[in-house]
Amino acid sequence: MPAKQGRYHHGDLRSALVDAAIGVIAERGVRGFSLAEATRRLGVTTAAPYRHFADRDELLAAVAARALSVFAAMLGDAADAADTPAQRLAAMAGAYVRFAAQRRPLFDTIFNSGLDKSRYPELQRAWEPVDALLAVVLEVCDGDAAAADALADAVEATAHGYAMLLIDGEYGEGPDAVNAAVAKAIASAQALTAGRHALRPA
Repeated sequence: MPAKQGRYHHGDLRSALVDAAIGVIAERGVRGFSLAEATRRLGVTTAAPYRHFADRDELLAAVAARALSVFAAMLGDAADAADTPAQRLAAMAGAYVRFAAQRRPLFDTIFNSGLDKSRYPELQRAWEPVDALLAVVLEVCDGDAAAADALADAVEATAHGYAMLLIDGEYGEGPDAVNAAVAKAIASAQALTAGRHALRPA
């Protein structure tokens, strides 16, 4: 959860800066985020954040790492509630959309910050649990790596598309809109899985 606005008194400044950054992103978006604003909200000196983060992007990378841990947990919970590999993949497509709806600042930080993850080891490590969960496509495709890559790309693109349509208000507002977008993502993932042999690897 975003940190409440106010002076920072003691404790883990690094974590508090991540909390404050999430709060700024929730209000202003990733493009409107600044290290200076997160610092101001905590009431610490302008030099204090630089003991933990070299610059704005390094703090954003820490936010993205936290976001990925939440994303992986939501994907994992959805997968655990399903039985077959195909059902797990479809459930994760729905969780992708639900993550975008329920954790918008975190979703935006992962997908819209423009960070080069190769520059941030913390961010590379944070992607590993997500990638491990998505490896279920190999089971769906009977170990065919090329087919699995094609199916993974198609399902991810479809889930992301429904997430963006939901964010843009295509399905309205509120829980019913979220449930509708989630259901569409799940149904589309199921259809893509059933027709995966038509997905020709590039």
